[in-house]
Amino acid sequence: MSLGNVLPDRIGFGTAPMGNMFRAVPDDEVTATLDAAWEQGIRFYDTAPLYGAGLAEIRLGKMLSHKPRDEYVLSTKVGRVILEEVESSSRDLGEKGALFEHGRPNKILHEWTADATERSIEGSLKRLGTNRLDVVWVHDIAQDFHGDLWLNKFEEARTGAFRVLSRLRDEGVIKAWGLGVNRTEPIELALALDEPQPDGFLLAGRYTLLDHEHALQRLLPMAEEQNVDMVVGGPYSSGILAGGTHFEYQDAPPHIIERVHRIKDIAQQHGVSIKAAALHFSLAHPVSAAVIPGATKPSRIAEDLTALHEPIPAGFWHELRENKLVSPLAPLPNDA
Repeated sequence: MSLGNVLPDRIGFGTAPMGNMFRAVPDDEVTATLDAAWEQGIRFYDTAPLYGAGLAEIRLGKMLSHKPRDEYVLSTKVGRVILEEVESSSRDLGEKGALFEHGRPNKILHEWTADATERSIEGSLKRLGTNRLDVVWVHDIAQDFHGDLWLNKFEEARTGAFRVLSRLRDEGVIKAWGLGVNRTEPIELALALDEPQPDGFLLAGRYTLLDHEHALQRLLPMAEEQNVDMVVGGPYSSGILAGGTHFEYQDAPPHIIERVHRIKDIAQQHGVSIKAAALHFSLAHPVSAAVIPGATKPSRIAEDLTALHEPIPAGFWHELRENKLVSPLAPLPNDA
């Protein structure tokens, strides 16, 4: 099934911040933000066991427990099994470093086998307090694995998670499945398979104003040819495009800060908000089905929805292209 037929809107809510990403977010702030998302019409919620070792799922489940199940679309991920035991040693999240150091202390098992996939889904359903999931992503294959090791992990997922999720989709237990990653290579490899075939993919941070060249070279042409949809995660590039200081889960380096300043200068000249530019760009590609920005403050929800509907003059996009701030291969929004 096409993701476009599953997702209710072009914008959803990414719950990584609800797992105490970067900081310890107070419960009342979380509740207010999630309530604001629902009240303002957000009906697609994406989460993962990794986000705070289950904390984001627990918090999201608490809000959704009061809502009719047929009124929203819910996606989560497999590849991490959250154990009841507490992590006794320092947690290694590779390039994500101390991203969720303020989350729950539970031990995390990184595994993409069939058994781990079923255990992961069972744990997510329990934490979310629901009896079904709509979309399941295979999370972070290839992240932090170098050389042939990431191919070994991909093979583990192909013979494990991929087949379990394909079966669950065919049985009608879930509506769709795909890969949720921040690298393009595993998606390209998955699309080249005869079976099992994903319905789509969640690409985090790789189709944004600041980082899109690589995705345009191979992945997105493959996806378009096969009618496979994309959900864009991290459209603000870890926050740097929304007034924050992070890029790729770390403090933004000088060359990224300089690039953001150049984009903001052009945006200001055309009366365009940087958030609107970021969302419109990520949605302009034909395979883009939705974007899922995250937030920890209720006011950010209104900002995102306003940005989504903000008109942007064609001259803005053409000036970005003339200044080589967007690839000539990138489709521009329809109004350009």
